Formats: sequence, C-alpha cells, structure tokens
Amino acid sequence: MTYDEFNEFCRQLTATSYVVQWGDSHVWKVGGKVFAIGGWEKSDKPAFTFKTSELNFEILRDEPGFRPAPYMASRGMKWIQLYDTTKAKSEQFIYYLEESHRIVSLGLTKKKQKELGLNQE
Repeated sequence: MTYDEFNEFCRQLTATSYVVQWGDSHVWKVGGKVFAIGGWEKSDKPAFTFKTSELNFEILRDEPGFRPAPYMASRGMKWIQLYDTTKAKSEQFIYYLEESHRIVSLGLTKKKQKELGLNQE
C-alpha cells in the first residue's frame, strides 16, 4: 500500500480528519484522537502504525513485516507498525485500519460518538 492509497482509504472512514505532523507523517484521527499514522519510519519505504486490540497485538508483534510500534509500544500502548508492506495482504491491513478506527472511536464519549455518527446501532 502506498501513502496515497492509505490516505484515500482513511479518508473514507466515518468522522476522520487528516493532519501532517511528527516529521511529515500522515496522521489520521477520529474525534480528534489518532488511529493511524503513515510514515514515522527512518527508511524510504512506507510504514503504517495503528492501534490494535490486545489479542491482535500479541498476534502481530511476531508476524513478518510487523512490529510493536516504536515509541508507543515501549510505553505500554497496543500499537503495531507495518514496516514491510510486501508481507501483508491489502485486505488484512484494511481490516486492521478499520479496527483501529473502531477501537479509538469507542474511547470517545457516548455524546461525541453520537454527534459524529459513530457506533450507532
């Protein structure tokens, strides 16, 4: 996945906003909270960082092409970085981006979720 494809996908998720920060990284937020970061890697290859459930964190931490996210995981946060996009299938990565969006949006207040049209059943 390229950064353009990453940005296009994240743009389509509900109530997202985009900002460039942290050394020209593509940062995506839902309700003002970060759920995905494109960039943030020292190499010139694309890298993508996202929040995961505890189970997915344990699964992905040892998968080829994935690692606990620099800076975040060392502070106990359940964030993973995909640093080798040839190792992940697009469908798999899209699932994790959607899950990150969902997990972060569930951390918003119920009022904010309703206001943004999130998690309404």
